[in-house]
Amino acid sequence: MAARHLQITGRVQGVGFRYSMQREAERLEVHGWVRNRRDGSVEALVQGSEAAIAAITDWARRGPHGAHVTSVNVSEAAPETSASFEQRPTA
Repeated sequence: MAARHLQITGRVQGVGFRYSMQREAERLEVHGWVRNRRDGSVEALVQGSEAAIAAITDWARRGPHGAHVTSVNVSEAAPETSASFEQRPTA
């Protein structure tokens, strides 16, 4: 199982980004988590097959209706034990 850390910036809070990402991750069978950051960005750990990670990363570059994503920084991450995709509290 591969894992990536995503840092998503732009107008990504207050537009249902976390909820929409959770639904998309469940559809793609991606595990991990998503949360808002106090700096206005959204952060996520996505893990699964390389194809699923590529698909959720492409989705994150667009986001839900109402979002305006300006960048998605992707970095390698260590997989965490997770059987689902969850929303976490703001960090």
